[in-house]
Amino acid sequence: MNISAHVFVSGNVQGVFFRVETRREALKRNVAGWVRNTSDGRVEAIFEGDERNVACLIDFCRHGPSGAYVAEANVSWGKYTGTLKGFEIRRTNIL
Repeated sequence: MNISAHVFVSGNVQGVFFRVETRREALKRNVAGWVRNTSDGRVEAIFEGDERNVACLIDFCRHGPSGAYVAEANVSWGKYTGTLKGFEIRRTNIL
């Protein structure tokens, strides 16, 4: 079953290769979507794909790469659209 998840990760998650490693994990698991830093210091991501693979990405976000400290990972579930192709690192979200 395919699902969609919108994730916000807070803590020491910028400047520690969080986005690069998230993209690597997503490509390894064939999960589509994107990841970006936010101007308030969090990382935001959208994942779409097989439920098990998306769950693995969320688990990765709850721990992050070496050097990261994840205080919290908030997940919102959405409807799978199938419109996302590949996985990209987007520019920082400016509020």
